[in-house]
Amino acid sequence: MLHHASLGVYDIERSAAFYDATLAALGYIRPGQTGQAVGYGPPGGGDKLAIKHRPDGQRAPGPGFHLAFAAPSRKAVDRFHAAAIAHGGGDNGRPGLRSHYGEHYYAAFVMDPDGHALEAVFNSAE
Repeated sequence: MLHHASLGVYDIERSAAFYDATLAALGYIRPGQTGQAVGYGPPGGGDKLAIKHRPDGQRAPGPGFHLAFAAPSRKAVDRFHAAAIAHGGGDNGRPGLRSHYGEHYYAAFVMDPDGHALEAVFNSAE
């Protein structure tokens, strides 16, 4: 349904370092950077997420909004969470099973340096 999503960030370099590390843990890459925007997506799949430099008036959406990224394994969810914390993100839910979402729903929740709520999820029996 969605073609791509964009997030405004205060410091493009800080945010690019955060997203480079966290999304690489899930197998996503940075296909390119143009001016004040950085894009990410699956290898060969083009940009699906963009971060855009918005130093004036940038603020994250309020409660109830988050982006969930598909992870290839539980270990990738763990790596996503660790990379987020190591690169200026905040813990919003350590990696683990979330049985209230499904029998195999394994996820981690973080906040990026600008306060955007993010999730990595693997929803399959390994």
